[in-house]
Amino acid sequence: QVKLVESGGGLVQAGGSLRLSCAASERTFRSYNMGWFRQAPGKEREFVAAISWSGDSTYNTDSVKGRFTISRDNDKNMVYLQMNSLKPEDTADYYCAAQRPLRIGVTDPTAYDYWGQGTQVTVSS
Repeated sequence: QVKLVESGGGLVQAGGSLRLSCAASERTFRSYNMGWFRQAPGKEREFVAAISWSGDSTYNTDSVKGRFTISRDNDKNMVYLQMNSLKPEDTADYYCAAQRPLRIGVTDPTAYDYWGQGTQVTVSS
């Protein structure tokens, strides 16, 4: 069982930046693909970004390309989401998720096995 704890959310003006962090409780984390998802009020949870277990491959949804960067530090059991040029439509609860080896589909929330409790991001216009 991997426990994930997100931090770094908050209130920011449009055009600003935030860095979300996700701390994993187990060293087995380093064998998991990791993803960030978000859920706005009244909407379904949506994929934001993912990174392979090695960090060699990353994936972003189109709406955040060029603005958000996912990274990981396996020595520290951490995953990060650097968010720049934030827009009001980025407002949501952001969740970190871990995907066990051999699972398929980094953009599908049902393909992830462990989730954090979420951190709220609010972007004012």
